[in-house]
Amino acid sequence: MEEQKPQTSLPENAYRELKPGEEYRPLMPAASSPTEVTPYSVLMGVAMAVVFSAAAAFLGLKVGQVFEAAIPIAIIAVGMGTVLGKKNMLGQNVIIQSIGASSGVIVAGAIFTLPALYILGLDAAFWQVFLSSLFGGLLGIVLLIPFRKYFVKEMHGKYPFPEATATTEVLVSGEKGGSQAKLLAVAGLVGGLYDFVVGTFGLWTESVSTRICEWGAVAADKFKVVFGLNTSAAVLGLGYIIGLKYAMIITAGSCLVWFVIVPVIGSLAEAVDPAAMLSLLGVTRADIVADPQSIFTAENLFAFIGKPIGIGGIAMAGIIGIIRQSKIIRQAVGLAVSEFGGGKSAAAAPERTQRTQRDISMKRILTILIATLISVFVFFHFGLLDGWVQSVTAILIVFIIAFLFTTVAANAIAIVGTNPVSGMTLMTLILSSLVLVSVGLSGTTGMTAALVIGGVVCTALSMAGGFITDLKIGYWLGTTPRKQEAWKFLGTFVAAATVAGVMIILNKSYGFVGEGALVAPQANAMAAVIQPLMTGGQTPWMLYFCGAALALVLTSIGVPALAFALGMFIPMELNAPLVVGGLVAWFVSGRSKDEGLNKARFDRGTLIASGFIAGGALMGVVSAVLKFVGVDWFLSGWASSNAAEWTGLAMYLVLIGYFAWHTLRAKKEE
Repeated sequence: MEEQKPQTSLPENAYRELKPGEEYRPLMPAASSPTEVTPYSVLMGVAMAVVFSAAAAFLGLKVGQVFEAAIPIAIIAVGMGTVLGKKNMLGQNVIIQSIGASSGVIVAGAIFTLPALYILGLDAAFWQVFLSSLFGGLLGIVLLIPFRKYFVKEMHGKYPFPEATATTEVLVSGEKGGSQAKLLAVAGLVGGLYDFVVGTFGLWTESVSTRICEWGAVAADKFKVVFGLNTSAAVLGLGYIIGLKYAMIITAGSCLVWFVIVPVIGSLAEAVDPAAMLSLLGVTRADIVADPQSIFTAENLFAFIGKPIGIGGIAMAGIIGIIRQSKIIRQAVGLAVSEFGGGKSAAAAPERTQRTQRDISMKRILTILIATLISVFVFFHFGLLDGWVQSVTAILIVFIIAFLFTTVAANAIAIVGTNPVSGMTLMTLILSSLVLVSVGLSGTTGMTAALVIGGVVCTALSMAGGFITDLKIGYWLGTTPRKQEAWKFLGTFVAAATVAGVMIILNKSYGFVGEGALVAPQANAMAAVIQPLMTGGQTPWMLYFCGAALALVLTSIGVPALAFALGMFIPMELNAPLVVGGLVAWFVSGRSKDEGLNKARFDRGTLIASGFIAGGALMGVVSAVLKFVGVDWFLSGWASSNAAEWTGLAMYLVLIGYFAWHTLRAKKEE
């Protein structure tokens, strides 16, 4: 049978829900045999995993943001294939991207938790960081695979998958070439240069707030009301792809915190004893308690009041999600048990399944899962803990939380493109600490154990969220899931080894405590949460409960609680621009009475938005490399001025105008 020639454009129904009886046919049809795994694709993927793990670890510890590696890796894969004159590289480029993208997710899992060991004056050896990251990554892979079909096939068109959309557009445009590749390249150049100028030179500020005006400063100081807006091209593009509906739900969560909760708490602070209020809220950080008034700024109230409410909301939304998806979980477990039991029909099923829906067999998945859990138990028992009860308790915590929250992490990535692993990991640390204390573990040993457990769970959830993106890309393009899944293990191993080495080096070079140290904001938050739990301090249970209760109310009235809680946890300045991007999408796709023209405009906008995201991510890597080698071109004096903020607002309006104008140029033929 002659191999079918791949298409050069995504089908019309790629991003929308399918009609009854309609089927999605990917670029590389199921009946074809595309080239996917080759020495070139594997070696390129490994090289990308090493480079991007190092860059992401440095940037994440420096500023607290881990850039998504999938998009820049896809750009490099396409570019290298073009330079080397390779043809029909779509299948190989997906494998390169999938292996290399292990970097960002493994880095997020490690740097959000493990630097807290150094912050608390404890120590972490290379093997502890490496094994924590490796085992977490392996768990994330094997726990997600049973849910692949549900998220990428059965829910087709119901989730926006913003990062997967952007990466897919990069890969398709690279394969197609011509006008679409040119459009993506121009948008990537515009977005990349825009964000590069901000991050490297500071010619204008990355975010603006109402403090820029005199009335805004008064509102912030007197009424604790502040509105912030990130002006980066990448976040604007992300908002376009997410769409107006979800962007408004997410930002509604931010509005509740910043415009209701923060001002109310701030006004109450003037009427009561600040120290008593801090005690009631469970805020016990030494530097804050020493100067109670210092917490009562809008930004601090968000960090110490709003975020814990968001954590409670995320946790409850996760529990609700687990209950609602219990049928899917039962089906996946049932299939695993059936196949592991040796049923002939189940065992033969993967071979009868069409190529584009063929996963690693459930028997192999369960074998890897059991082997990983045994390895984690040995790691805990002989490397961290003394007693069998404590070791068994630790492994149960890891497995139960990672298993239950895998679908929550995948859901978050599918909806907003942002994995709330830091929020879920904070909840994991709280639960782990309570359980470990109940079995007699506390103090420094307890903190070390809880943080390593948190590191494993955080990496597992980060991997689950990141891997669903890879699998969705593969679904749209028509790669073989089994090949993506198998080679993801190699990417995980390489990324875990790289991030462990980089973290040890950075700790020795910069440290995480004191002047000139790396900021590591998430790890500092973990340290602040876990220390009182393990040493007898207070915890903001009331705030967690408020967030959980709010999630229940939202669910009862039909509002997506996870998206809303994410808005409460993530700063307003990162959520508000999502609405701006969503408004651009709404504006350009509804201007004409001709639906064909509206669709052409929306599709062109998706490509431009993908370019903005891609360019911003790629320039994030360049900025990280420049910082790593000690190049400092940042105009800190100018960047902190009001003039730079006004310039940032003006440039942002120009960027929005360019985005809308360029999108409206689409013609129906496109």
